[in-house]
Amino acid sequence: MSGIERVGVVGCGLMGAGIAEVCARAGLPVTVVERDAQAARAGRLRITRSLDRATAHGRLTAERREAAADLITVVDELAALHDRDLVIEAVAEDERLKADVFTRLDPLVTGENTVLATNTSAIPVIRLASATSRPDRVIGVHFFNPVPVLNLVELVPSLLTSPTTATRAEQFVTGTLGKEVVRTRDRAGFIVNALLVPYLLAAVRMVESGSASVADVDRGMVLGCAHPLGPLALADLIGLDTTRAIAESLYAEFREPQYSPPPLLSRMVEAGLLGRKSGRGFHTYDGPPQRETAAPAGPR
Repeated sequence: MSGIERVGVVGCGLMGAGIAEVCARAGLPVTVVERDAQAARAGRLRITRSLDRATAHGRLTAERREAAADLITVVDELAALHDRDLVIEAVAEDERLKADVFTRLDPLVTGENTVLATNTSAIPVIRLASATSRPDRVIGVHFFNPVPVLNLVELVPSLLTSPTTATRAEQFVTGTLGKEVVRTRDRAGFIVNALLVPYLLAAVRMVESGSASVADVDRGMVLGCAHPLGPLALADLIGLDTTRAIAESLYAEFREPQYSPPPLLSRMVEAGLLGRKSGRGFHTYDGPPQRETAAPAGPR
């Protein structure tokens, strides 16, 4: 339907690894690019562990697990994406970093119908599309963490995205990956984060002011509102650095106080207390820290 048979992903952190996994589980060959060989090995291990968890929990058969694993290649050369039908950028939530990825992809991925997508959580897509010579083929395709579990994708065409690009991206997400799509205009935060982030920031401010403890804030929303996670545990899962970056994008666009990152959140990010991936945020977590992608590989 979409004509997308070969997928590339830039970045193999939590989001990039998840995107690569769901594409491979759908039967597509996936090439993932990381910044260096060490990061590529770590990314491969992240994908392997996720596939193993899915198999252990009965969500994936052993045969499908092996088939998916065999379809994923993790490398450290951006040029390896030259023949992809779709390339999804999934590096850290930093506008300059993401724009640099698109600048470097532009001369490398030259297929006549290749779609370039960004998994940004909040940055207006047109700012990234403008880094390429073909903004009509750039679109926001925003997955949610954990990608293999959550069924939603926000589809974000910019003012210059062609109808064909938007249609192909939607057909890929719904038809190939079997996920649900919501379409949104190209504004900071799109739909979900524009609603979610003020809620998370309000929880941080409540703790910062001493109005309630971390435990009581989270227990209150889990037991009182039937949320599966409290807001501070959810911020830890998203990553406190990512939460702050999304808030900064929203505040830069709208200048509304509800989007301004609280000082406590900024201090925690500066201290390296990033949530689950660092082993400690508002809560403490067992197991080795999970590194997020800081920079993509470049052509060598």
